[in-house]
This record gives sequence, C-alpha cells and structure tokens, in this order.
Amino acid sequence: MPIMPDATTAPSPPPRWTQDAALALVFLTRLPLPPIGPLNGLLNGPLADGASARAMGWFPPVGALIGLAGGAVYAAAAALHLPPLAGALLALMATVRLTGGLHEDGAADVADGFGGGRDPARKLEIMRDSRVGSYGVLALVFSVGIRAAALAALPVPAAVAALAAAGALSRCGLAAMARVLPAARRDGLAAAQGRPAMATVLLALLFGVAIAAVALGGLALAALAASLLAVAAVAALARRQIGGHTGDVFGAAQQAAEAAVLLTLSALIGAAAIGAAA
Repeated sequence: MPIMPDATTAPSPPPRWTQDAALALVFLTRLPLPPIGPLNGLLNGPLADGASARAMGWFPPVGALIGLAGGAVYAAAAALHLPPLAGALLALMATVRLTGGLHEDGAADVADGFGGGRDPARKLEIMRDSRVGSYGVLALVFSVGIRAAALAALPVPAAVAALAAAGALSRCGLAAMARVLPAARRDGLAAAQGRPAMATVLLALLFGVAIAAVALGGLALAALAASLLAVAAVAALARRQIGGHTGDVFGAAQQAAEAAVLLTLSALIGAAAIGAAA
C-alpha cells in the first residue's frame, strides 16, 4: 500500500534564487508579482539572510526586460513612421515608466549633492533632499538627451538589441561597486542591502555578458568595456566626494553606463555602415 503524505507536513520552501529574482524585479520595476506562478508569495514573508545583496546578481536580466520593453516601443514608433528621435524619446519614456524613474532620480540627486555640497556631510544632506536643483535638472537633460540621440542613430533592429543589452550591462557592474565601495551612510537603503558576495558579483557579470553576447554578437565586448568603465568612473568619483556608495550613486552609475553603451554602439554601428557604403 502506498504511503500517503502527511497533510500536516509543510511544503518545501522554493529555491532561494526565486526569491532573489523576485526581489530584483520588485526593486527595479513597478511591476507587481504575478498572482500565480513560482514568484507568487515569495516576498510576503521574511526575506532570507542576504537576499537583498544577492538580488543584485539578478539585476541584469531584469534590466534586459526593461530594455526590451523600450525596444518594443521604439519599433512601434518606427512602424508608425515617427521620426527616430521621437521614437527614441518614447522608448526611454517607457523604460522610465517601468522603473518609476528610480535611476534618473538617483542621478539627479548625485548631481545636486556633488555639485552643490562643500564637504561630504553636506553633499549627503543635499542628496537626501527631495527637491531637485539646477545640477540635477541638467543631469537629467543630458542623460535623456545623450541616450535618445545615440538610440535615434541606430536602425530599428539594432536599437532594440542595444536597449536590451544596455539594460543588462548598465546593471551588471553595480554588484561589484557595492562589494568594492563601503556604504557612505550607516543608514539608508544601500547600507541595509549589505555587501554582496563574490558569487553575486560574478553572477551579475555572467548575466550581463551572456545577454550582451546574444543581443550584440561581436560588439558585446566593446559594450561591456564601456559599461564597466562608466561604473568605475562613477565609483571613483563617489569615493572621492562622499567616501563610498549610496542608493543614489547606484542610480547615477546605471545612467552613466547605459549612456556609455548606447554611445559606443551608435559609434561602432555607424562606423561600420560608413565603411560598408565606401
């Protein structure tokens, strides 16, 4: 006779990676978790130890999904025969809608704090102010303008691939930044998140490289180098300005890396097109 399972036995917990992936999705986007499926209910109870730090390993896949959403909007705009710049701006608007402007807000706060503060304490105080100053406004204008201009220079298939790759690559170096730099504050979201393990850093890089390779082919290494250099530059600036990282610094690093990837791809693809026409 088969042994019937005990009805009082608690179901086995889901794999830890599912909670990490769900946490990355919830943190980076405004998307609700699906009411059914493996992600349902994963974040209703207490988080596993280190889940917030481990979630950074899943930032690149979530970023790729955000980029693909923007790419779909860009392709739809092209199908409607809208000008490329208008399509690029609409695509970026779609990504901002998905993220709630999380990274743009961080970049604006960093620009205000680093530009307006006289010492680290004052810079951190300004960064916590919900008001946006002239440095922050200019940072947003340049961030959106540079990314839109680079995107508008790409043909539709390349633009869709570039947005997916940029979404992943601009987030694959954030775990490394969190591991290398100390938190600039003892409180705050970045400090509470904790220092990711090296395995998390490697997972994020692996995801970023794999997604870029699929989307970009031979251009993946150049795009990866551009993203990591941008993140490293923001990290070095943050260390000098405030002694470490904050959540706003992560947002600024993402914006800088995404712009670097799109600029690199627009330059390389444009040069290849010129060479083919010659």
